[in-house]
Amino acid sequence: MADAATWTADLDLLVGAARLAGARALDFFRKGPEVWWKNEGRSPVSAADFAANDILKKELLSARPNYGWLSEETDDDAGRLDCETVFVIDPIDGTRAFIAGKDIWCVSAAVVHKGRPVAGVLFAPSLDEVFTAAEHGPALKNGKPIAATEPDAARPTRVAASEDMAHDLQGHMDGGVHRISHVPSLAYRLAMVADGRIDATLVKRNAHDWDLAAADLILARAGGGLVTLDGAPLSYNRQTVSHETLAASGLSRLSGLVAASRHLAGH
Repeated sequence: MADAATWTADLDLLVGAARLAGARALDFFRKGPEVWWKNEGRSPVSAADFAANDILKKELLSARPNYGWLSEETDDDAGRLDCETVFVIDPIDGTRAFIAGKDIWCVSAAVVHKGRPVAGVLFAPSLDEVFTAAEHGPALKNGKPIAATEPDAARPTRVAASEDMAHDLQGHMDGGVHRISHVPSLAYRLAMVADGRIDATLVKRNAHDWDLAAADLILARAGGGLVTLDGAPLSYNRQTVSHETLAASGLSRLSGLVAASRHLAGH
């Protein structure tokens, strides 16, 4: 039966694989990697995404061949639904930023067990930042504990959200809202909530398991939460891997954020 020691060992495995994949991605960074378009031309994918994905798949599945596999850059295999434990991977979260030569992109890797993440890492090679968490353990950034913020009546809530969502939220939050400009990696944006650089974020509908799983756990272990606008935690490794509109913040402000955001469902 899996226990905390299992997930700690899995986290060590994830970190090692993510570092290798991130180093491989850096080989392509700011060097004009080949780019293709998927999802009817809406989403770019680069040679770096595929190279990082290959390393992650080799390193992780060779060590845990009984785990399922769900990655943005691998054709989905319904066999994962029969697995209690799966790897959930985004080899480069923030591909547009990567292609544009911007620093905010990361390797996102998680172990999900019975629908919830139990180990997760976000590695941002260009920033030399590593965020980690395992179930029942602390959330760490470069080995040091991090924590989501508490409400502060003396200042507005710093929210990372689209301009229209932030505007719609303005009149519903005590103290108002200060909008944080666009963060090109969703996983990294959630990590910014976990380490207190921003107070909250709203996630538009259609984010996927691979965007969220690792960051969800890191935020949870930092004293925060990522939930639906009904206040429910997310479930991963379902047949459908996309999600509705979401809210994230420290736990002490989360119910207020959800209440203030509920009218934005469907955005």
